[in-house]
Amino acid sequence: MLDAVISAVKAVAQQEILPRYLKVARQRKVDGSLFTEADIVTQETLSRELQKIYPGPIVGEEMTEHEQVSHWRAGDAGLWCMDPIDGTSNFVNGLPYFAVSVALMRQGRSVLGAVYNPVADEMFYAEQGRGAYLNGEKLPIKEHVPALRSAMANIDLKRLSSGLAEGICSARPFSSQRNYGSCSLEWCYTAAGRFDLYLHGGQKLWDYAAGSLILEEAGGHMCGLDQDDFWAEPLWQRSAIAALDLGLFNQWRDWVRAHR
Repeated sequence: MLDAVISAVKAVAQQEILPRYLKVARQRKVDGSLFTEADIVTQETLSRELQKIYPGPIVGEEMTEHEQVSHWRAGDAGLWCMDPIDGTSNFVNGLPYFAVSVALMRQGRSVLGAVYNPVADEMFYAEQGRGAYLNGEKLPIKEHVPALRSAMANIDLKRLSSGLAEGICSARPFSSQRNYGSCSLEWCYTAAGRFDLYLHGGQKLWDYAAGSLILEEAGGHMCGLDQDDFWAEPLWQRSAIAALDLGLFNQWRDWVRAHR
């Protein structure tokens, strides 16, 4: 099944996304977020391909909220969760940091995930209990564990409380911070060891469904701002504190929670 998902994601990305890169008009949803023709067409095409692999309900970013909730409730035995273009703002502005993200979920947990950046031709993928990989290479690909003070962090400041955001800006415990605007790739970069620390104040289901599994299968660790069990956080707005190394994760979690 994983091989079939990888093939479908790559094919749809090559056929529907890359030919539209820098060539589609942007539109805005009611909540102000961007979407394009490429988002819609990719979701429709990939949905058809995934249904051939496993005929379960699909929760996609470009659905209405009612459809998302309804499909989620109907999919306890198995459902697909997808973001056709995670990083649409990057996509329309010519920044080559966006991805197709697909996860198969059962009983509220991800059991298979694939995240593909078609510009870099990087496919991150994992299956529960079988490890995580990037283009066939087992993750992580960088083993060095820095001290917290010399770590590289990926942080989405705009979704954090003002107190925590101010604390990070004024008294950061790490060396450097980035945020590139694609949650699924942020999870995967952490799993690969490209980022040492990760923090996000609230993600949608399709933002974390595949990436969190890939980090977990790479040996990483994660929790929420309020819950030690990441999966106990609110389904549709889930916070994330994560790191690949357990010791670094414990230090990072304790610092974040102390500065909320």
